Amino acid sequence: MTTTPLQDSHLDGLEAESITIIREVVAQCANPAMLFSSGKDSIVMFHLARKAFHFGARPIRLPFPLLHIDTGHNYDEVIQFRDALVRKTGVQLIVGHVEDSIKRGTVRLRKATDSRNAAQAVTLLESIAEHEFDALMGGARRDEEKARAKERIFSFRDEFGQWDPKAQRPELWHLYNARITRGENMRVFPISNWTELDIWQYIAREKLELPSIYYSHSREVVRKNNLLVPVTPVTPKGPSDNSEVLSVRFRTVGDISCTCPVESRAATPTEIIAETVLSELTERGATRMDDQTSEASMERRKKEGYF
Repeated sequence: MTTTPLQDSHLDGLEAESITIIREVVAQCANPAMLFSSGKDSIVMFHLARKAFHFGARPIRLPFPLLHIDTGHNYDEVIQFRDALVRKTGVQLIVGHVEDSIKRGTVRLRKATDSRNAAQAVTLLESIAEHEFDALMGGARRDEEKARAKERIFSFRDEFGQWDPKAQRPELWHLYNARITRGENMRVFPISNWTELDIWQYIAREKLELPSIYYSHSREVVRKNNLLVPVTPVTPKGPSDNSEVLSVRFRTVGDISCTCPVESRAATPTEIIAETVLSELTERGATRMDDQTSEASMERRKKEGYF
């Protein structure tokens, strides 16, 4: 039995659109930054940005820094990849630490092991104010979640960092309006029209490196609510929990307290593409504990300042 390979010619159009959006941000905004978590989407965005400002034999210099909002509960492989990429490319990296917000008292947790995912919004707004960013480019995609699907590519946020889904600016004929007054902010999503499958096809085509946890590896997990919860110091095994070591990979990366792997033996982009074609759950639905509380979870957090 022979299989028909997936076509990827549509990636050229997606790439061109994203590069145009990134250049539009630089053209219209005075002090932009690109959000970077070392996740697959932000790695693709970083690669697109380098393409956008690659001219001949000149060294690639991005006209904006990368901004990582660090919860302090990250997988080691992800932070190691981030630091190696910064050393390799020389890009400017700014890190906003949720731990600093906790020390300032602007973030309060009930206990030390609470998820810090929602707390990122506070640290993000503090980082925007500290560095006076007027635009942040993020790797959100419309296929991820219902609230993402509502959002424009250029998403206006008021002086409190809040998003009003009923008061968005029109983007007819791909014309983007980034005009803001002092204290306001734009969130821009250059890969909004991409899907998870597009991302993996692009990673395969461009031969992009990713943190190793995106590929199959052995990990101790506990089965809870149809999720595989990793056993870590942040998410320890409870007295009544039965753990097992499985072959898993991560479809998305984030705060350890709410990001779970999926069972998989896929060890290459090509194998992951084959799995993604057959998947019936979105990556967030299959891996994020915080998004399972209600369908409005993401929209509520975005209104509070989350990217």
